[in-house]
Amino acid sequence: MGKRSRQRQKNQNTGRDSRDNAGWGAGYADIVKENKLFEHYYKELGLVPDGEFDQFMEAMREPLPSTIRITGYKSHAKEILHCLKEKYFKDLQELEIEEQKIDAPQPLSWYPDEQAWHTNISRKIIRKSPLLEKFHQFLVSETESGNISRQEAVSMIPPLLLSIQPHHKILDMCAAPGSKTAQLIEMLHSDMDIPFPEGFVIANDVDNKRCYLLVHQAKRLNSPCIMVVNHDASCIPTLQVDVDGKKDVLYYDRILCDVPCSGDGTMRKNIDVWKKWTTSNSLHLHGLQLRIAVRGVEQLAVGGRMVYSTCSLNPIEDEAVIAALLEKSEGALELADCSGDLPGLKWMPGVTSWKLMTKEGQWFLDWSEVPSSRHTQIRPTMFPPKDPEKLADMHLERCMRILPHHQNTGGFFVAVLVKKAPMPWNKRYPKLRKDASSSSAAPTKCSTETSAVPSPTPEGTPQEAVEDPPEEKSDTKGTEEAPKGSKQDKLCGPPPSKKIKLFGYKEDPFVFLTEDDPVFTTIQSFYDLAPGFPKLNVLTRTHDGKKRHLYMVSKELRNVLLNNSERMKVINTGVKVWSRNSDGEEFGCAFRLAQEGIYTLQPYIRSRIIQVSVEDVKVLLTQENPFLNKLEDKAHAQAKEMVMGSIVLKYIPNPNNPAEPQCPIQLCGWRGKTSIRAFVPRNERFHYLRMLGVEVFRDKQGLGQKSKDAETEANDKMERDVEEGEDVDLENGGENLSEPQTDSGLKESSS
Repeated sequence: MGKRSRQRQKNQNTGRDSRDNAGWGAGYADIVKENKLFEHYYKELGLVPDGEFDQFMEAMREPLPSTIRITGYKSHAKEILHCLKEKYFKDLQELEIEEQKIDAPQPLSWYPDEQAWHTNISRKIIRKSPLLEKFHQFLVSETESGNISRQEAVSMIPPLLLSIQPHHKILDMCAAPGSKTAQLIEMLHSDMDIPFPEGFVIANDVDNKRCYLLVHQAKRLNSPCIMVVNHDASCIPTLQVDVDGKKDVLYYDRILCDVPCSGDGTMRKNIDVWKKWTTSNSLHLHGLQLRIAVRGVEQLAVGGRMVYSTCSLNPIEDEAVIAALLEKSEGALELADCSGDLPGLKWMPGVTSWKLMTKEGQWFLDWSEVPSSRHTQIRPTMFPPKDPEKLADMHLERCMRILPHHQNTGGFFVAVLVKKAPMPWNKRYPKLRKDASSSSAAPTKCSTETSAVPSPTPEGTPQEAVEDPPEEKSDTKGTEEAPKGSKQDKLCGPPPSKKIKLFGYKEDPFVFLTEDDPVFTTIQSFYDLAPGFPKLNVLTRTHDGKKRHLYMVSKELRNVLLNNSERMKVINTGVKVWSRNSDGEEFGCAFRLAQEGIYTLQPYIRSRIIQVSVEDVKVLLTQENPFLNKLEDKAHAQAKEMVMGSIVLKYIPNPNNPAEPQCPIQLCGWRGKTSIRAFVPRNERFHYLRMLGVEVFRDKQGLGQKSKDAETEANDKMERDVEEGEDVDLENGGENLSEPQTDSGLKESSS
């Protein structure tokens, strides 16, 4: 990066830092939390119950509570919850900061198993208050290691309503920054005894840079069942998979369609919305939202479920999109009744009537009232259906709108759609020639004639019917209205073959290894891999030269990758399981184990395993290269029998001793000539030590002021970026292994 670019970036960051460093909302002194148009619009629509509008507006002006979610699929979740309750939450009781009484954190009543908590402490106070420094370090460290997520409460709702099972194939259409994607991955791995669930998550985002933030979020969970791709959601490619030797279209069991929106439900945290909000925002986004939703249901399997959600309260972005989608489906879709799915959650039923207002304050009750001069801005699908019987059959009241003042949250809208039959348009429009599937252009769904840019044709008209596998259908956008002689009239086959235009960074290739690849020769014998080890699921990121890292994906994701390399842009997939270590060759294997993939790989490893006790784990994580005789007798004896090289350090819980952690711990390590060490990233190291009752608080009082400020600033920047969806410099991507902490930096907790 050049000097001018660095200076420009510094100036941009300064503006954001100044807002964070001065109390809640400070730095926004010129932004008054008032918008008369907003108040007039929502008061007129009547979305808020009678007598509650003042409470609604008052809540919108209050800062949003801080919420955290414990990663549900990891076996360590109960240990983290115990640690939070018994240690950190107790320290927060009866605390006063800046003349504000800090309420003890409370579990979200509607989130299962007390896995989500909220408190009235703002993010700024958590970051800056010396009294909360321990709690802040805990949050940052556990977030980085993937054990908790700092996520807005209402953002947790859509994944819960998808009712995910480990065998489900899931598409997240607009995934960045990735908090909901992380939830989807957790649910897929609900059974930790299954290293490779049958299902997978394909997480997509149109913004190339935000895809890397998505990768950062997903990598924390170390799953072999996640793939990040970079496409326009409104024309995301139809993928193919191999089923019993034949090509078939991939349909998803679950789809999360969290579309771009005006975000007026986020005013409590995004202060800019107060001054920027107009009704035009919703009018401009409605068409895109509908096209994305149409593309989603096209790719949904019959019997599957799609959740449509926005952080907007506006019916133009909410019920209008759902009503238009249901009308187009002609009975193929229905709204699911989810009223009993999240007991404890307060929500308002969807509305069946609404009207439209321009930014000038002009109201329209029906499409017939809209002057022709506004027909490009205002579309028929923005109004409720006229036919009362058809409207009643839609059951729009099954939609859910969350209002901020009911449970001290942000504003949100969510609807659950179930697909009962194939979409109707594939039955009406002609098919392409049978050789269409061989065209490299057909899968892209984004030729010049299928542009994602809004056009005068009705929004949401299906771009492509894909319901009858494996043949694909013609582009139908504007077919009925196209004059003779137009390009649409001449369509008798696929468009000319074109390469997909790829933007952003050029990704390294994904190259699967063969079963007889030479790298497996030494790996197989050194680690004594089980016969069932799926060698075909191992990949690397280079065609030529030495393989530096080896990754693993599930069998199902391998199928997707091999059959769609030309039709999709993959940003990242797989979990790292081995890394090349040049010193290892002389000990029998050039590849050492990687901590990221240890829980995926360990079930297949039958040698190089040392069973360790709680005291052994403490020694390994607090001392640098301890001698072998520092281990207890059992572990010491096992280590002495092994040759030098990479090892697995395995702790098995003792149910008869509840004072010790009741979850398994697996660490990568290295058996040296006379010593042993653990190869564990810093934040993960802290996580395990907390579980063992070792205090890992780093007191910054001894640091020089300059270094203290620098560390605080660096931590705050990463934290804000992950929370707010900003771009993060992922050049190193957390690959580097930190050195073990020495004894002097740690002390055992009295608790």
